[in-house]
Amino acid sequence: MDKKTSSKRTPMPSAVKIRPLEMSDRAPWCDLYRQYAHFYQSPMTDAILDRTWSWLMDPRHPMEGLVAESEERHLLGLAHFRACPEPLIAQDVGFLDDLFVAQGQRGSGIGRSLIMGVAAKARERGWPVVRWITAGSNAQARQLYDKLASATDWVTYDLDVQR
Repeated sequence: MDKKTSSKRTPMPSAVKIRPLEMSDRAPWCDLYRQYAHFYQSPMTDAILDRTWSWLMDPRHPMEGLVAESEERHLLGLAHFRACPEPLIAQDVGFLDDLFVAQGQRGSGIGRSLIMGVAAKARERGWPVVRWITAGSNAQARQLYDKLASATDWVTYDLDVQR
């Protein structure tokens, strides 16, 4: 999702399919995930890619992934999500960790489709809500999120325990 708001809307490619990640997706997933890290100016290494991929492929690990695939079998976007225990309601809720749409496809409806794919998984599992965070400066993504979900008053903190 672009940090800058664009007035042009990219039409969604025909026959985009939202589906779970598969073992054969490793190379194109790595490319998308590197782009995602670059977008957020986050360092990316082969070790991070290997560990994250192993989580996504391990049925015992809570992290799961969906991808948006074109008719030509190109990956256009990804969503990583997991169950997150919510003690105040004594239930798991969904947490959307990563959402990314390839730059040329932003504004085409793929992000919405990926979020709706995660929402479908949440309904299947009885999760009452899906949560996520985003950068306050991510204006284009926030326009979509504001249409689909309710922003909260919660503020996120990170405690660096390595200091």
